[in-house]
Amino acid sequence: MNRRMLVLAGAVVALAPFTATPRASAAPTLEPIERYADWISTRPAASDLHGKVVIVDIFTFGCYNCQNITPNLRALYRTKRDAGLAIIGVHTPETPYETVRSNVVENLGTLGIVWPVAVDNNHTLWDAYDTQYWPTQLIFDRHGVLRKTVIGDSQDQLVNDTVAKLLAEK
Repeated sequence: MNRRMLVLAGAVVALAPFTATPRASAAPTLEPIERYADWISTRPAASDLHGKVVIVDIFTFGCYNCQNITPNLRALYRTKRDAGLAIIGVHTPETPYETVRSNVVENLGTLGIVWPVAVDNNHTLWDAYDTQYWPTQLIFDRHGVLRKTVIGDSQDQLVNDTVAKLLAEK
């Protein structure tokens, strides 16, 4: 290898970390939820989330798989809320029908969803959490650290075990 090729090879190696290495993104936090403005019923205050295990359930009411996980979330909410669990719904529509607020409210009642739900018609929270699939559940520990992401249905035991583990941590 001649000197010119050696210098060129050295320059490529030196620049590689700046051109070829993807930039790592920050770990997801609860901050997008805390800042979000459009809610059904009440917007959760930061104090409603801090120090709690939080499930952020990203769903749409017309999604069959989303409907399948709702009974387990209702049971968790009923039995673990007093132990320090909070559930936040993020309704991100897939169809135009699902963007109509009255349809969302009606279907939340049908599904028995009583926890706070953000109306994410512009996919703001969907994008903030880099979501790609319905349903997605993000489970944060008491310090607001994302500890588990669960995608799809038929994973109730994984969700329950994760919640139990995080609630046991002090």
